[in-house]
Amino acid sequence: MHNAGDVRETYHRLASGGLETYHAQRYSLDSYAAINKLVDEFTVMTSATEERYDEVLPNGVRAIGAGLASGADSDTLIRLISRHAPTHLAIHPIDSAVIRWAARQQIPAITTLANTLAREKCGFPRNIVREAKTRRTARALNRDNFRWVGSYGINSSRELARLGVNPEKIIPWDYLIDTDPGPFTAKQSPSDRDHFTLCYVGTVSEGKGVAEMIEAVAILNSMSINVTLKLVGPDTANFARVHCTRHDVEDRVELLGLMPSDSIEPLMHECDLVMVPSRHDYPEGFPLVIHHALRACTPTIASDHPMFASHLKHRENAMIFPQKDAKKMAECIAETLTTPELYESISAASHATWKRLRLPVKWADLTTRWIRNDRDDQDWLSERSLANLDNGKG
Repeated sequence: MHNAGDVRETYHRLASGGLETYHAQRYSLDSYAAINKLVDEFTVMTSATEERYDEVLPNGVRAIGAGLASGADSDTLIRLISRHAPTHLAIHPIDSAVIRWAARQQIPAITTLANTLAREKCGFPRNIVREAKTRRTARALNRDNFRWVGSYGINSSRELARLGVNPEKIIPWDYLIDTDPGPFTAKQSPSDRDHFTLCYVGTVSEGKGVAEMIEAVAILNSMSINVTLKLVGPDTANFARVHCTRHDVEDRVELLGLMPSDSIEPLMHECDLVMVPSRHDYPEGFPLVIHHALRACTPTIASDHPMFASHLKHRENAMIFPQKDAKKMAECIAETLTTPELYESISAASHATWKRLRLPVKWADLTTRWIRNDRDDQDWLSERSLANLDNGKG
């Protein structure tokens, strides 16, 4: 199961000379083709497609689109999976119903989870109900049919362990396939300029903190700090547009839509700050946008999302503000832009931070080694489990 983009559309776009619109799309397609050579049939099912389809791509990989672009439906996904009767299942999106179903069916499985479970603090009894549901999912992941529980990033992996998943089964994995931080170098402070640019790349939604980010733009301009926000991502529901109108900043926010992935880091380097205002209830793993910002050496203004906490340190390699607080966000932006020593020290720390975030297991490593199931492969994965990483053995 795959949930990032339409695999069929991506294949045909790249095959015809088009560009990647998400990170590592070509890597993913190449990995699917390589895995397909190891098995009788390798199928990628994508939930969020505009239409339903089922076809074999020219590279031999079978692509199924569930036609659920308007919203995921666990029951529909389970029916589709059941209809195709897989002998093995790799689950990429977090879908607790699918995970628990796979456990009941005892289908040999792994997860390669890209996000984590939400941890918004809420009052009794809502928090008790949420915790109970997530712990049921954790118990399902501990069943013998789930050989490995892959999770993107070290913090999301530790969250699974907190919920009760056996850390010896958890494999933290890394989607960044680059081996060096790239060509950009540390930046000088823009404090002597009278206009600044902010960059946001990602989903345009409430959970991503876009509403308060646009409000922060309005606050900054009311403080005579002249900023423009370049917003990259499809605003299909006009969410950003509505908030721009509400705060009277239509001329201060550029809605750029989707951009080729290889243009993101140059854009970030050109901008003065990168914004990552996610709310706690958004199920972040560790956003790729932060990795890209670190490679671009552009300071990040981030919320205090739990998944960022151990990697981003306030005033050291990022500026951190309380989630949902547009005023505090604006204050962080203003201080960073107008304090040269702070701006330059955060920029200078970028590449060292990026290197510390690297993990030894990539998506294809986990999936391929599980499928081959050689003793050496299983030992290789076991050595890189969360239990061994946290004990200093991995």
